[in-house]
Amino acid sequence: MEHVDKIVTAGVVITMNKTYDVFSGGAVAIHDSAIVAVGPRDTILSAYQADEVLHADSEILMPGLVNAHTHLPMTLLRGLADDLRLDVWLMGYMMPVEREFVSPEFCYQGALLACAEMIRSGTTCMADMYYYESDIARAVATAGMRGVLGQTILKFPAPDAQSYEESLAYTREFVQQWKAHPLITPAIAPHAPYTNTEETLKACAALALELDIPLLTHFSETRLEVEESRRDHDMPVIPWVNGLGLLNARVLAAHCVHVDAGEMRVMRRQGTHVAHNPTSNLKLASGIAPVQEMLDRNIVIGIGTDGPASNNDLDMFEELRLAAFLAKGATGDPTALPARQALEMATRMGAEALFLDDITGSLEAGKRADLITVAHNPLHNFPRFERDPNAVYSQIVYASKGADVVNVMVDGRWLMRDRQLLTIDEAAIRAVAEDYARRIDAFLIAREGNVLSKLVAIGGLEQEESFEIQVKARVDNDEIVKALLQNHDVQLVKHTHYRQYDTYFLFKDAEQGRVRYREDETVTATGDVPAVRSRLTYTMPTKEREFRQAILLSRSQFIAPADRPLRFYREYFQPDSERIVEKERRRWHILYKGVLFYINLDALQQPAYEGYFLEIKSRTWSKRDAEYKSQLTSEILDLLGIAIDQTLHTEYLDLSSQEGSK
Repeated sequence: MEHVDKIVTAGVVITMNKTYDVFSGGAVAIHDSAIVAVGPRDTILSAYQADEVLHADSEILMPGLVNAHTHLPMTLLRGLADDLRLDVWLMGYMMPVEREFVSPEFCYQGALLACAEMIRSGTTCMADMYYYESDIARAVATAGMRGVLGQTILKFPAPDAQSYEESLAYTREFVQQWKAHPLITPAIAPHAPYTNTEETLKACAALALELDIPLLTHFSETRLEVEESRRDHDMPVIPWVNGLGLLNARVLAAHCVHVDAGEMRVMRRQGTHVAHNPTSNLKLASGIAPVQEMLDRNIVIGIGTDGPASNNDLDMFEELRLAAFLAKGATGDPTALPARQALEMATRMGAEALFLDDITGSLEAGKRADLITVAHNPLHNFPRFERDPNAVYSQIVYASKGADVVNVMVDGRWLMRDRQLLTIDEAAIRAVAEDYARRIDAFLIAREGNVLSKLVAIGGLEQEESFEIQVKARVDNDEIVKALLQNHDVQLVKHTHYRQYDTYFLFKDAEQGRVRYREDETVTATGDVPAVRSRLTYTMPTKEREFRQAILLSRSQFIAPADRPLRFYREYFQPDSERIVEKERRRWHILYKGVLFYINLDALQQPAYEGYFLEIKSRTWSKRDAEYKSQLTSEILDLLGIAIDQTLHTEYLDLSSQEGSK
């Protein structure tokens, strides 16, 4: 009789091997970290003896579940911002909070919390991508779990790197530190094509091939992502990244919600694996991935929870059930993605998606002892029918819950026995998480109460204070500027024609200021529009000072390009009201006595006004300069034949609140 370290017996053993062997009254023999034998209970007990025998005869013994995609430290952001679109959720809340709080300690503690949750619900292996991945690896190893852990690469500064070059250097060190670890598989993780550039994606692929590591990323999660790829690259996401050589690496791509048949053929040919995230895709309204079609095309697919800030839990039993239901609902076929196949995607095929199927994902001799036992007779899974050999898969996928997990083992080591965690201090990690929640709450409460802070927090935008002298007057015709340009003290620098579309976001508390989203269309002499730009401007409604009864000194505290659509800013700022101003603008940049001025001649279309509005503006930076430029502005008014009583204090924004044309 052969001696082994452990024997586990169970009421049912589900192997999830390629022949789907199931043993009613079965057992597994384990030595060191590996499975030695799997089979009927009597056969195993007669061939092996062990120092430790666990009789789980009222439980199901099965492979541990594989979570194919998540962001572990985001447990500390769970419930932070829900019921938002993906771009508002990500750019408006997640990234600003991450910039403020993410640190090595944040990632370590958040990953520990995630590991505790996953162990309790039967997950033994995961694919993660986040920041400070070496500290996440430390947490995963401490918890005793198995993971493919990807260091995030972005085209813009991240919490752990000011540039993608720094991220690549960090990744190389991370790989060298962890590559030989029995539980950790280091990987590189360019976040997504839209958060990277051609250069960064090529660099990531090259490093993955050089170091022989997996590459984790997000592909085609939303329709907007695909539309922007078609706009920017004249093709959808998959062919573009394939053209860059990215798919030459061992790629695990999360989501793939909006991929077509041609893209699937490319993915199959290149061996690209997919992580399907049903709850996250539904919660963020990203869509339903064509999972059944991808499976029919022999694409390897695992199931993931995505991060706990977009799910909001890490319960793979819940994902199993939803994945099966979604496939049926999307295809109109109740036979699509049956229970056994769904479970396969969360065990053996899930391990294959992570490029780990040679060591985990099924109960087979020679593989690592990564296994769980699940209560077989809770009230919500009772009674049991045994006529159909596939009934046990239905019981697990359609009725079992994460809370049914009783015991968890990874690499031959118990991580949970009788629902008691053995490797993580649950009380301590709860206290840490609560402390982070209070600090993040305080940060967001302060930010949400200040429009400017909220604007600056979006990221990728730079705050700037701009003071300008300005005056506005009503004029009857558009010939008025010609006389000015003929004056010997005036030099024309530039002339431009725009169509401008302004949306003002207004707030009940006027002291908060206001935000203007502007789209500028440049119009040529032939009426073509060769360029469009969008900008954000934050202003206070009050003027800093008035000169000569009409010339005002105003301050704009924030001027920057707007890199998101209007809808994003509307949902992010949630203004109390909006006003629209549309106009044709002709602008002359002139030097008057050597000083730069902007002369705007505007024809308002919304609100509709007859005649024109003429504006004179000049940037300034000091009280003395403002005084001097106000004097020059008065002289320009005289040259134009505009009297002080023709000038206006009213802004276009104020005109837009009045009814009818004047």
